[in-house]
Amino acid sequence: MFYLAAAVSDFYIPASEMPEHKIQSSEGPLQITMKMVPKMLSPLVKEWAPEAFVISFKLETDPLILIDKSLKALEKYRHQVVVANILESRRTSVIIVTKDSQTPLSLSDEEIGQGMEIEEKIVSYLQGQHTLFIEKKI
Repeated sequence: MFYLAAAVSDFYIPASEMPEHKIQSSEGPLQITMKMVPKMLSPLVKEWAPEAFVISFKLETDPLILIDKSLKALEKYRHQVVVANILESRRTSVIIVTKDSQTPLSLSDEEIGQGMEIEEKIVSYLQGQHTLFIEKKI
């Protein structure tokens, strides 16, 4: 099982393009060109571990596009699960998306008060899904 934590960013500035010293504001407006971070999900699924149970994350700010983007990721990369979440509620609510289902997981007010984290529910749910995946492979 590969549980791929969300990317910090889809863009970066290569070390070779980083300034050596502080950028002076007296030089006027700043324009930054960033490079895209290479996507590692495709080679992981296709080449490195094609039999693995792979879980990725999809974080969005717009709830209206979350499920569609999650399903498109599953179709594009051919992995098993996307943990879909909205930035605003990411610590308390997610949707586990597969090609066949969408399962919401949320913390109750009581669970939040007890200090429970959403990751506990995610991992517990995914352990069960992984077991089913393994049983189908045997």
